[in-house]
Amino acid sequence: MAALFGARKVDTDVEFWHNPDRSGWLMKQGEYIKTWRRRWFVLKQGKIFWFKSDVVTPVKKCLSIKGAEDTINKPHAFEISTTDDNMFFIADSDKEKEDWINAVGRAIVKHSRSLLDNDQADYTTQ
Repeated sequence: MAALFGARKVDTDVEFWHNPDRSGWLMKQGEYIKTWRRRWFVLKQGKIFWFKSDVVTPVKKCLSIKGAEDTINKPHAFEISTTDDNMFFIADSDKEKEDWINAVGRAIVKHSRSLLDNDQADYTTQ
């Protein structure tokens, strides 16, 4: 993974990238130019990142994930909804798609539970 960063300084600790919840290649549609490009994705601690050349782009908190073959007419497609956007991805196989959906779904549940735990703790300390 270090080669993806090149000489660019990354503000996060390198240890963050060890033992991700899920990582692998996916096709992602561009935000402005709607072409599909292959990117390396990393899911860790409720955040999903993708790499293109030496740029690391974090995705904001995921709200939901679901299959999207019918929506975009592509095999192995899925959609992630965030607070700001709906993004479409294409995995290499149906198994890869299901593995990503399961991993991101678990991260969403885990993240929402930790938010609830933090909210409850805040109320009891006030």
